[in-house]
Amino acid sequence: MKRVRVIPVLGIDQGRLVKTVRFGEPRYIGDPLMAIRIFNDKEVDELLITDIRASKAGRGPDHELLRRMAGECFMPIGYAGGIRSVDDAKRVFDLGIEKVGVCSAFLDRPALVTELAASYGSQSVMVSIDVDKPLFGGLRVVGRSGSRSAKRGPVQVAREAADAGAGEILLHAIYREGTFKGYDLELVAEVAAAVQVPVVALGGARDLNDLAAAIGAGASAVAASSMFVYKRNDVRSILINYPSPGAVDQAFRERSGRAAV
Repeated sequence: MKRVRVIPVLGIDQGRLVKTVRFGEPRYIGDPLMAIRIFNDKEVDELLITDIRASKAGRGPDHELLRRMAGECFMPIGYAGGIRSVDDAKRVFDLGIEKVGVCSAFLDRPALVTELAASYGSQSVMVSIDVDKPLFGGLRVVGRSGSRSAKRGPVQVAREAADAGAGEILLHAIYREGTFKGYDLELVAEVAAAVQVPVVALGGARDLNDLAAAIGAGASAVAASSMFVYKRNDVRSILINYPSPGAVDQAFRERSGRAAV
C-alpha cells in the first residue's frame, strides 16, 4: 500500500494558533509560526491551515500571516477560510499555498469549485464538509463555523462536491472535534464509498490506532489537530508532535492482521 498521508491541521484566529472543542470558544495555544518550524523538523507529510472564523466573520484570508507561514513551511501546505472567489484563491496561491479549501462558499455557490478547478486543477481544490450531529435527527452538513445548516446530509454534499470538480474532500465530524473519541468510522465509510475522489478524515483522533481505523474505513488520508498539539491527549499540556515515518502504515497493517484472524 502507498504510505498513508498524515496531515496536522492548525487552526488560526486573528493571527493566533487556537484550538476548539466541537467548534466552541477558541483557546489560544501558541504561535503558528513556531508550530510550523517544529513540524518542519518532524518531516510532516503536509500541513493544513484553517482560519476557523473567517467565513462566519465575513473576512477574507490574512495574507500577511499566510505569506509568513508559507515562507517557513518546508512541506506542502493547504489553506481554508474566507475564500469566496477565484481572485481570493489566486492571492493565496501566489503566496506559495498549494491547495485551497472551501466550505461555506461551496454551500452558497457550488460553481465556485468548478471555477477553481478549471483555473488551477482539481488537485489544488478541496471541499471541507463540516458535519454536525444534533440531538434529534440524522447527521447534517453545516457552514459558517457550524452556525448554518445546509439542510443536506454528508453523502449528498460529498457527491455534489465531487461532481463540481473537487479533487479532495475533507470530512470533518465537528461533533467529535477535540474530544479524542476517535473518528466516526461509519460516516467515513459511507462518504468514501459514495465518491471517487480522496476523502480525508478529520475529527476525534486520539492515537495511531484511530488513524489506522479511519484508513481501514475507507479514508485516503487522515488529519488531526488536538492529537498533534497536546501531550498525550492532555489539553493542559501543549506539545507539538507527529508520528514517526511509517508508524500509521504499521498500525494499519497490524489492525488489518488482527481483523483477518
